[in-house]
Amino acid sequence: MSDFYNNDPKKNESGTNGNYSYKKDEINQGESYYQWSPYDDGRKSKKSKKSGGFGAKLGKTAAIALVFGLVAGITFQSVALVTDKFYDKDSTAAVEDASEGTTEDSGDSVASGTTTSTGSVDTTVTSDVSEIAESVLPAIVQVTNAGLTEYQTFFGTFQQESTSAGSGIIVSQDEDYIYIATNNHVVSGAETLTITFNDGEAVEGTIKGTDSSCDLAVVSVEIKDIPNETLSAIKVATLGDSDATSVGEAAIVIGNAMGYGTSVTTGIISAKDREVSITDEEGNIVTNSLLQTDAAVNPGNSGGALLNAKGEVIGIVSAKLSDTTVEGMGYAIPISYAWDIIEQMVDNDVVSELEASYLGIAGRDITSEMSEQYEIPTGVYVAQVVEGSGAEAAGIEPEDVITSFNGRKVTSVNTLNNIMQYLPAGSTVEVVVAKASNNYEEETIEVTLTHKIDSVQ
Repeated sequence: MSDFYNNDPKKNESGTNGNYSYKKDEINQGESYYQWSPYDDGRKSKKSKKSGGFGAKLGKTAAIALVFGLVAGITFQSVALVTDKFYDKDSTAAVEDASEGTTEDSGDSVASGTTTSTGSVDTTVTSDVSEIAESVLPAIVQVTNAGLTEYQTFFGTFQQESTSAGSGIIVSQDEDYIYIATNNHVVSGAETLTITFNDGEAVEGTIKGTDSSCDLAVVSVEIKDIPNETLSAIKVATLGDSDATSVGEAAIVIGNAMGYGTSVTTGIISAKDREVSITDEEGNIVTNSLLQTDAAVNPGNSGGALLNAKGEVIGIVSAKLSDTTVEGMGYAIPISYAWDIIEQMVDNDVVSELEASYLGIAGRDITSEMSEQYEIPTGVYVAQVVEGSGAEAAGIEPEDVITSFNGRKVTSVNTLNNIMQYLPAGSTVEVVVAKASNNYEEETIEVTLTHKIDSVQ
């Protein structure tokens, strides 16, 4: 593995053989300066790709449409398209565009339910889920994002006002604010956010925190801005345990489908731990292990609730697979994974630039595909370490792989960046590092983060 990234400084300075060097002020765990591909230098993988497993069966690209409809008058457009290898090599994917009316049936009329047995968990759902919907609807909101979209023409770059629609879930409340969980892509680029409650009352919301590495965000609304009648009618959602969810268990999706208003659809949990990778607006690869459901998911459902038969939130709707040969493949971020991240955004503010912390590495993403080919763990590959940084003091070395940071699994450089935005300089965190010098065996070390500004001078 010594030549995996070839970090010899002398060779890097020469600029030959596809090597890359970093200036000291460029080395920051929060930025990925070079998206490496295993095919860049003509290297062959150490072993052939296995044929088993979900990820290995993903063939030619199929389109996953982020469930987030652009609303402009009565016209709806999907906000982004994301891809995942899902079919065999001979299949051909086609993108469905909501603006062309090719989305699935929204399923606003409730379908008949499914009964499964999961031990002590009651998953019996009849054809009438009105009681569950009536109980949960006060915790579901519509999120309208008004912003500016840049577009290029022959005459230059221009900006145009755009409006898009998504959903949100009321997850917490204190004396001054209510807090709404949604997707990062729902609030991304917002100039203003309008939150519409179940009774139709609309107030302005503020982005409290975002985590683009897992497509989560929290929006706050001041209680003083909410009329008393609305305040007495809304509620905080009851959260369930997504880890205890069983495949085949009944599922309900509630959200702002197509931007028309809140609707209800039903189905089952089709699969768990589906690894789905998308590319966000900044070009970062976002990989999540998601719940899959066949309950109808449409543009505008993003940020809405995936519920179990008890009316508990077990997931935050995030994406759907959109293809002419596919039906009923929607995805949600499991709430048991999402809650710690949401809670951090509710309880903490992003630290200022003056307080920002610094790890002191240049890192590169190791995807699951690269991990399999090169037999190293997924996470952040350490390309270089800054002299005198917290990383160096703790014993992190080039060619190590960071797999966990401050109690959270690390899948990319972007993940590190999102975690560290809440950590001030001087914080001491636990970092799990797969050591290259010990055949990539993991060990847990403590790292005291230094001051970002001092570190880059």
